[in-house]
Amino acid sequence: MSSEKKIIIAIDGYSSSGKSTMARALARNIGYRYIDSGAMYRAVTLYALRNGYVSEGTAPDIQAITAALPSIHIDFQVTPDGQDTLLNGENVESEIRTLRVSSCVSPIAAIPAVRHALVDMQRAMGTSKGIVMDGRDIGTVVFPDAEMKVFCDASAQKRAERRYRELTAKGAQVTLDEVLENVMSRDHIDETRDESPLRKASDAVSLDNSKMSIAEQDAWLMSLYNRTIDSLHTIHPER
Repeated sequence: MSSEKKIIIAIDGYSSSGKSTMARALARNIGYRYIDSGAMYRAVTLYALRNGYVSEGTAPDIQAITAALPSIHIDFQVTPDGQDTLLNGENVESEIRTLRVSSCVSPIAAIPAVRHALVDMQRAMGTSKGIVMDGRDIGTVVFPDAEMKVFCDASAQKRAERRYRELTAKGAQVTLDEVLENVMSRDHIDETRDESPLRKASDAVSLDNSKMSIAEQDAWLMSLYNRTIDSLHTIHPER
């Protein structure tokens, strides 16, 4: 696919709504770069946890985290199964997926300085287009002019069940009730924060995948992508 035909695809939605799974698969199928913006916030959260700037059940030290941002470098490393997240050169992919990080990430992500710093990084990653990025504010804040936008949702119970299976498969000692409480808490923080709250972009296509298989979800997304590209070629035949 030539560079002039590449677009930006923004996939937003609630935690554990399947957006990362579908975004990663779509990027692989169409030859785009996949960027997990949530992993970036998790990496900052892990840095804060390691340095004592936040802990479960306590408010983050906003001043300390803001001061540390220039020392936090995040990158991605492509792997046969997808990609790993690097924090200052260290592969932290497994550690950022723990419930410990999940319990603290939403308050960290609500800090304006953190959001501004990571949004700048994300926009730089999309300069040449040809990316699929998922998160909470990709279609509303990071790339409001993205050519394709999707907003994912599923019931809190269904999302908690998915997350519970992921965590226990990795050996985490958690209960479904604990995961459900975390999911609902993150929803509330994401929806009500002052800085870039989670909301559906007016031009995003909604997808409730509560009862969809991964294969059905992927087929739906590929169909939308093909329709989007066809529509852009009709409007701009020179592309």
